[in-house]
Amino acid sequence: MNRRSFNRTLVCAGAGLPFLPAQAQQLAQARIVVGFTAGGPIDVLARRVADKLRGGYAPAVIVENKPGAAGQIAITTTRDSAVDGSTLLLTPSSMLSIYPFTYPKLPYSLSDLQPVSLACQMSHGFAVGPSVPAMVKTFADFLRWAKGDVASATFATPGAGSMPHLIGALLSKFSGTELRHVPYRGSLPAVQDMLGGQVAAFCGPTGDLIQHVKAGRVRMLLTSGPKRSIFWPDVLTMREAGFPLAVNEWYGFFLPGKASPETARRAAAYLLGALAQPDVLNYGKQSALEVQSSTPDALTKMLQADAEQWRRLIKQIGFTAES
Repeated sequence: MNRRSFNRTLVCAGAGLPFLPAQAQQLAQARIVVGFTAGGPIDVLARRVADKLRGGYAPAVIVENKPGAAGQIAITTTRDSAVDGSTLLLTPSSMLSIYPFTYPKLPYSLSDLQPVSLACQMSHGFAVGPSVPAMVKTFADFLRWAKGDVASATFATPGAGSMPHLIGALLSKFSGTELRHVPYRGSLPAVQDMLGGQVAAFCGPTGDLIQHVKAGRVRMLLTSGPKRSIFWPDVLTMREAGFPLAVNEWYGFFLPGKASPETARRAAAYLLGALAQPDVLNYGKQSALEVQSSTPDALTKMLQADAEQWRRLIKQIGFTAES
């Protein structure tokens, strides 16, 4: 289940996407739409990028949070926006490479969005909170506890049908252990309920858990990447724990689907510069995000490959957003 790597197609600052001349028409204002509540690592990343775009891309660039419907509201908001480049969407790949195969009906299609640039890649983690006994130190321990207390064996995710939901469902299936999924409108409320004891575990971006793990309130049991995370070198990957899972998820920037290729290239050029700024890269390192940019074509190929991979797997296991 290793996702295909397109890193070789990604471009570095100054290559392949030259900045447009200063006399290119500038937008009066712009916004970055994020499908989750404010305060999480991706929201903060969006705000840092907005700061870098402000002045060059547009005099005013804001971040607009549109949580709800597992990220779908943000996508439809972008779809219905002006096609002049004034609305950019920052979204995880789940909504585009997994949702079309897990939801019986979606209010959008892939053609409703125009790929612009990769933003970052990250791994997901499976962690437990204070409602799980302190003796649970590993995922094997958690499975033993879950089998003995089925009613309490719940895991929260940032949304139904998302990559973390699929990962949790696969862990449940492969281990033969009933783990009940509890979807939320983003990571922040999901993690808060885990900390409050309303749910036992959380499956989602590792960056959403860093401060809580450091504070000793949360125990990270597994990470999803193909190799151990530099942030969690002592935590087993899912593959090391015996599960055929090795998955990183990416976030990308998109425009409305009817935006012109020229508009996408202009936005990508400014994003390339913004994402290469040292403080943006350093924030990514602090938040378990591998910040990267790409060309619109590279992101298109990445999305197409992911969608085909997940289409086959989801059909094979019968996974749905209601699983």
